[in-house]
Amino acid sequence: MESALRTKGNIFNIVKVGDIIEGTILEKHGSRIFINLGPRGTGIIYGREYYEAQDLLKNMEPGTTLLAKVIEPDNEEGYIELSIKEAGREKNWQDIKDIMESSTPLTLKVLDVNKGGLIIEYKGVKGFLPVSQLSSKNYPRVPGGDKERIYEELKKFLGTELTVKIIDVNPIEEKLIFSEKSNESAKIQEKLSKYTVGDTIDGEVTGIVNFGAFVTFDEGLEGLVHISEIDWQLIENPGDVLKIGEKVKAKIIEIGGEKISLSLKALKEDPWTHVNEKFHKGDLIKGTVVKYNSFGAFVKLDAEIQGLLHISEFGTEAKMREDIKLNKEYEFKILSIDAREHRLALGIPANHTAVDEETKEEKTETKVEEEPKAEGTEVKTE
Repeated sequence: MESALRTKGNIFNIVKVGDIIEGTILEKHGSRIFINLGPRGTGIIYGREYYEAQDLLKNMEPGTTLLAKVIEPDNEEGYIELSIKEAGREKNWQDIKDIMESSTPLTLKVLDVNKGGLIIEYKGVKGFLPVSQLSSKNYPRVPGGDKERIYEELKKFLGTELTVKIIDVNPIEEKLIFSEKSNESAKIQEKLSKYTVGDTIDGEVTGIVNFGAFVTFDEGLEGLVHISEIDWQLIENPGDVLKIGEKVKAKIIEIGGEKISLSLKALKEDPWTHVNEKFHKGDLIKGTVVKYNSFGAFVKLDAEIQGLLHISEFGTEAKMREDIKLNKEYEFKILSIDAREHRLALGIPANHTAVDEETKEEKTETKVEEEPKAEGTEVKTE
């Protein structure tokens, strides 16, 4: 029987290593299985390939059609050596590629969790769903992006099913990447088509992070209010002025793909519109230092306006931090005002050391105590 199946020299035997071909089982002979490959000749599964796949082969009888991978096109006996285990793996990866290219949604169970995302399996291949690819509904809103807290939030998905799409496949590296976010793209695009830049929306604060706040609206759409768009005032911590669950009105200032940028301050009157009515170049004015940075210090002049005391007034940042303290009030001179650019430059008055009121009072009291009283003159102190 074996001699009759040999195909050495067959002109149709033009398969190459790695090809996935279909055949029909001709005969099972001990630890050898012969496969009819039509005009290509006869294939054989034996040796290591037989033992590694015997659990799959034991239920296959002559006449069964199967897929196999070519590992030797023409061996010493004239057969095409095959592997069905390798073919199964190759077929799975090809199916995975087809699913990705067709953008077919899959509902799969979360098998494991790590600090970067979720582990999901499809067709026996374990893949990864990064945190960044979670839908807006499931994305963990963790202030400061603390990885330990994100990990704790991700644990709640263990054993649950998510509807995802495959967005990256690499069989050589055995890489399989899923996305839940891409699955909602069509719905988001449909809803977003109703909005344009400049529209005002009613929403709810659903997440607060160090760089801003997330606001959801229209049953599933979500936008980001950057920290610079929360208020005309300098905001250090979004959580100081916004709370989860708070209802807000916001203006759409940018739509890029599925990214929506919102502004709260755009719906408030710009206080800089009237700045020239309150302040003038050359004025001496008291203000409270509220923030340092590498190029100076921000000074709060009233409830709405802040000015900048430039680092050049001190020479170095260390000297600035030594001379003026946070949350202390000092006297400054207005050097320039640019209402359009929202800039007000401050300086330290000539021949005057900026000191806080507490220090000034102490110096005044000391001076009064040390000053000699002129004869016949009453020194009054408040």
